[in-house]
Amino acid sequence: MHICGKLSYRMSAYTNAVNYLNDQLPMFSKIGQGAIKPGLDNIIKICEALGNPQLKFPTVHIAGTNGKGSTSHMIAGALQHSGYKTGLYTSPHLVDLRERVRINGIPVSKEFVVDFVEKTKRLVTDIQPSYFELNVAMAFMAFAEEKVDIAVIETGLGGRLDSTNIILPLLSVITNIGLDHTQILGDTLPLIAAEKAGIIKDKTPVVVGETHPETEQVFFRHALVKQTTVLYADSLWELVKVNQDAHFQYFKAINKAEQKMYDLKTDLMGSFQVHNIKTVLTATGVLYNLGWDVSLEKVLESFAYVKAFTGLRGRWEYFQRNPTIILDVAHNPDGLEYLKDNLQMVENGKAGKLHIVCGFVRDKDVAGALQYFPQDAIYYFTNANVPRALPAAELKDIANSVGIAGTAFKTVDDALLEVSLKANEEDTILITGSFFIVGEALAFLEHQKVKEE
Repeated sequence: MHICGKLSYRMSAYTNAVNYLNDQLPMFSKIGQGAIKPGLDNIIKICEALGNPQLKFPTVHIAGTNGKGSTSHMIAGALQHSGYKTGLYTSPHLVDLRERVRINGIPVSKEFVVDFVEKTKRLVTDIQPSYFELNVAMAFMAFAEEKVDIAVIETGLGGRLDSTNIILPLLSVITNIGLDHTQILGDTLPLIAAEKAGIIKDKTPVVVGETHPETEQVFFRHALVKQTTVLYADSLWELVKVNQDAHFQYFKAINKAEQKMYDLKTDLMGSFQVHNIKTVLTATGVLYNLGWDVSLEKVLESFAYVKAFTGLRGRWEYFQRNPTIILDVAHNPDGLEYLKDNLQMVENGKAGKLHIVCGFVRDKDVAGALQYFPQDAIYYFTNANVPRALPAAELKDIANSVGIAGTAFKTVDDALLEVSLKANEEDTILITGSFFIVGEALAFLEHQKVKEE
């Protein structure tokens, strides 16, 4: 077989494997709550059949309503920069399934995915897991086979019953608690906190990113039962933003206990990174005290290279300039509050118009979400190509009911083609509303960039 033939075969085999996963397994991102398999029985059975790969490497476990993705990537980046072979599991992906499973920032190979799918087809028939459950097991297998030094594991939804919650981590991290997925996790902050606190393990240290009066008692009680302690990042570190340019945010980081100040810069934009950085500084400090060689110097250096180290995308990401294109996956009240603050900073510094391409899923409070958006922007309402997506025409009607006018487009590509015709070089284009909108937009924009080159 010629080289082109081999390449074509591999691409076809990978596409078939991904299609098998998409078609055979219920996926939360597509159908919502109906895809969730209650309890941990399925993931336990799968991992037992695979030889319990999740027990073959040390882990850091991360949950939270917002910021857990950025925090996971930053901790992984700090460990990589400190010389450790680091696995990273996150979800959902934006463009390619393999984004979920990375080793030192590199997605697992297509061959690995194909082999894993082939090996587990009988298990899928017997156990009938969800898409998420099988992806978690695939990550555990990859990290075990590649003999990573440590892996950073992000929960998907909640914590207590999340499929990742069969690991025995060195450290548990809970970034913050906000109102999201209330139909599954509960409709109050204490109820949601109790679900997230389910990742706390016996005698295993816990870092919580943000103190909140409604959740403190929840974490305290869980830690007491598990005979461990909780460290609150915002009580240990203070961050002051001192500058921002096209590529970095610059901060002074103050260790409150030691009364020492440090300079750092990060390639992750957005005001919400203040909280995530405090969490990472605290978490890596705990790892250092546990004997891991993650010095503060290395951690501070690593913040400048998070994207390069880990491949993180879609968090207030500047895709291009002139016009400025920003992509952000914010989709719940806390995330949208930060998005609103970031938009105000952008608008204060630019003379052009603001164009917003947005779409949501059906199970969100869309009218409530739109309250965070400015009424005077130019709107392009659209929907991602997933069953959960709220049709663009319905989104337009909801937006009109809260005083926001715009045009509906049946696909993300159509919306982006239209905004590309209307936006001038001095304008700003924001693409947001869900992971799915941002993922489809990234695929379109990357394709356009290749065509232009």
